[in-house]
Amino acid sequence: MKLLPRRLLLALVTPLLFTACANIGPPEPPSLDLPKPPSDLRAVRKGDRVTLTWTIPALTTDRQTARSFGATRICRGLQAELTQCAPVGEAAPVKAVRKSPEQRISASYVDVLTGDTEGDNPSSFLTYAIEVLNADGRGAGLSNQVRVSLARTLPPPKDLSARVTALGVVLDWTSETLPALSPPGRFVYRVYRRQAGDQQKMLVSELPVASEGRLSLTDSSIEWQKTYEYHTESVTLVAQEGKPDVQVEGDDSPEVKVFADDIFPPAVPSGLQAVFSGPGQQPFIDLVWAPDTDVDLNGYNVYRREEGTEPVKLNAEPLKTPAYRDGSVAAGKRYLYSVSAVDVRGNESERSEEASETVP
Repeated sequence: MKLLPRRLLLALVTPLLFTACANIGPPEPPSLDLPKPPSDLRAVRKGDRVTLTWTIPALTTDRQTARSFGATRICRGLQAELTQCAPVGEAAPVKAVRKSPEQRISASYVDVLTGDTEGDNPSSFLTYAIEVLNADGRGAGLSNQVRVSLARTLPPPKDLSARVTALGVVLDWTSETLPALSPPGRFVYRVYRRQAGDQQKMLVSELPVASEGRLSLTDSSIEWQKTYEYHTESVTLVAQEGKPDVQVEGDDSPEVKVFADDIFPPAVPSGLQAVFSGPGQQPFIDLVWAPDTDVDLNGYNVYRREEGTEPVKLNAEPLKTPAYRDGSVAAGKRYLYSVSAVDVRGNESERSEEASETVP
């Protein structure tokens, strides 16, 4: 076999060497493992507590899966925009164990405002941001920033009371002394209720607070024979031109529980009239009266008596219409009639004024 010349061999091998090395690039730097700053920080204030919530980063700044975390710095300041973190606290490290990359895991922190933080100027705000650190205590910068009003709130009423009346549940409490609050700020009280055993609350009413004193409202939207729990809170409203009001909720009052026991009878019927009819037929006396408008009305009872005797109920079951025909009358007698109203729980009203009629 004849050997190839050396020059020819080099010419054939050199392109192969360059081809083999073409896909090898410069080595990539190691990941810094810096959690990507959250972009969904939210803040809700109630009384002197500001609750911050955010989603734990799923990725690092170099788009690797974030696996280990250090503490999360809580940053705040009076300026409109934070340029660096002035920590006021730290949220403890969390272990984000995700079943899938898309799973969202939330974290939270409660910042308690001091008394001198709140102000009489309802337009003052506090700006918050967070910085999520890695296990080495390094971060990639601040999250999105959120603002919280520093307007004062009223303390919750301590003497909220509830009582049941025929019109509904009446709530009473004493308004606290109003702190100084310049326009555009104002105070209101909101009253909430929930049915016992149910965590969902509903707004019953909102009352403006103008001065210190006793406040009262009636909740007529209840259902009888149910147990309710009520509480009230103050809310500071700050008007913004062209925008919805800023709302700062105060702390909740202690709850009061009340059983809406319907022991209240319907209104007494009125306008009762008695008219005799009889010539040429079986004699009878027709009774008519004004209808009762109570929503839980079940019907009416009709009572009859003669002079010197006690009234006797004529109907076995409540009458559904405001009329009755008494066919058991005798000639020469005078009868006195009265009517009562009965609700679905059996509460019966007083009897109406009597109407009399004589059978010829």
